[in-house]
Amino acid sequence: MSDLQAALPPMSAPVKRSVTIGGHRTSVSLEDGFWSELKLIARRRGETAAALIARIDSRRPADVGLATALRLYVLADLRQILAARGPAD
Repeated sequence: MSDLQAALPPMSAPVKRSVTIGGHRTSVSLEDGFWSELKLIARRRGETAAALIARIDSRRPADVGLATALRLYVLADLRQILAARGPAD
């Protein structure tokens, strides 16, 4: 097995879920890993996933799709956690 194959996480096709933002229903397609991380982030912050998604939506630029904004938010959160741990030796 190559290094690339060993580093790949389990993969799933995007899953479409409905969320309510500002009283309006919309659908967002994300892979299971991103949905799971969003729920964990929300729980860690003492809010619902719907509230977190609404907050991210309200702060994203108009030219950035909601799914992209959610993925980038999860990435930034994970990077922040890793940076707080310091260098891995």
